[in-house]
Amino acid sequence: MFNRAVSRLSRKRPPSEINDGEGHPSSSHQTLKGTSKWATSLENLLEDPEGVKRFREFLKKEFSEENVLFWLACEEFKKTQGTKQMQEKAKEIYMTFLSSKASSQVNVEGQSRLNETILETPHPLMFQKLQDQIFNLMKYDSYSRFLKSDIFLNHKKSEEQEENSPEAQTAAKRASRIYNT
Repeated sequence: MFNRAVSRLSRKRPPSEINDGEGHPSSSHQTLKGTSKWATSLENLLEDPEGVKRFREFLKKEFSEENVLFWLACEEFKKTQGTKQMQEKAKEIYMTFLSSKASSQVNVEGQSRLNETILETPHPLMFQKLQDQIFNLMKYDSYSRFLKSDIFLNHKKSEEQEENSPEAQTAAKRASRIYNT
């Protein structure tokens, strides 16, 4: 059963890895940057370090920053090599986010909680079900409020001001003249 789950998950690729037939990214959002890209999906927001920073800032104000921290820790955990390192990181994630004594406990369904004994035999996807729960919680709750927040709207406004600045317009005109000759 575990092998089937790993094989199914390995077929799912994040948007950043989906290419057209020639190996170029096929995302229709290729040219979008910053807040415009963040507004298209939570996945795009979480792929951008600046987006994660702003989202964390927002979640901190909502007293739910632990959700994105847990999600990020799980992403890092999946990249961990070696049983010993995996055991150490699994225990750290468990003690920080999942234990009843956790300092930054995430709110996951009771039946989904891990038993501490599973930490002895870790595998890259051991937190996947919990990570998916937290992702969905953020996607359907926090993310939509983030897009309406002052943090997001002010950052979007500053991006638009930068784009409309005389320096940016001059650079765009120069580029236009160079490439259209």
